[in-house]
Amino acid sequence: MLKKIVFLIIDEGQSDSIKKLKKKIDPDDKKIFYGNLNDWKEGMEGCAEDEILFVTDSSIVLRGLKQRGDFVVALLHENNRSEDLSGASYAIADIEELSWDSFEKAYLRMAGKPWTIMETGRCIVRETVVGDVEKFYDIYAEPSITYYMEGLFPDPADEIEYMKKYIQEIYGFYGYGLWTIVHKDSGDVIGRAGLSWRPGFDMPELGFLIAVPYQGKGYAYEVCSAILGYGERELGFGKVQALVREGNKASAGLCMKLGFERKGMTEDKGIWYERYVRVLNG
Repeated sequence: MLKKIVFLIIDEGQSDSIKKLKKKIDPDDKKIFYGNLNDWKEGMEGCAEDEILFVTDSSIVLRGLKQRGDFVVALLHENNRSEDLSGASYAIADIEELSWDSFEKAYLRMAGKPWTIMETGRCIVRETVVGDVEKFYDIYAEPSITYYMEGLFPDPADEIEYMKKYIQEIYGFYGYGLWTIVHKDSGDVIGRAGLSWRPGFDMPELGFLIAVPYQGKGYAYEVCSAILGYGERELGFGKVQALVREGNKASAGLCMKLGFERKGMTEDKGIWYERYVRVLNG
């Protein structure tokens, strides 16, 4: 969990922008430190080193923080263009326009922790972690789950490696994908849902899967409605498709309930699907 953002800034010309940011997102003066470079450790009581995100405009400071294993973001401005800040995983500019959420997402990505994408009445939708794979095998063990969709790798070790790459390459590049659904009350993983791109198609695709014990209780509609709203508001999608295997009446019915329209049949990798399309902001 991110508790503190520490600005270690060499260029004093950035002072006004940082103070405006601090006023906007840290009115209680508890989350952001900006001051003398030698005094930043003051006020860090109760805050572990792995709960701090550093922001610097100095290549020397950046290298020192990286060597210590700290999480650090580079600040780019017109006065440090000659600085080599390529070692930073993330770089920011126009800091007055940023929010706490922007910094927290960068911190979580560097810390290898999942983003919480949204909450619904009964569920939390978050990025998948490797630890979810074991639960996925329990969910996919029900024969009806894989009757209309592809299953997991036979060897869990292969699925774990696939998930590691997915987290790094899909979440890390796109910022979205297929997510994990967690039940708020029990903390159980009850399914997967999200937005992704199928090769050869011109719009993102909604995918969803709910564990058998939770089916028929409105969880898929609850979560997918929220995901479609997120796709429109946060990702700027105008249209979303859903591909449903022939005979999968439950998924077809859900698509219709979500406002999708059937657009005929389409083929992918030798399998035929009913294609449903939902206009989000048209």
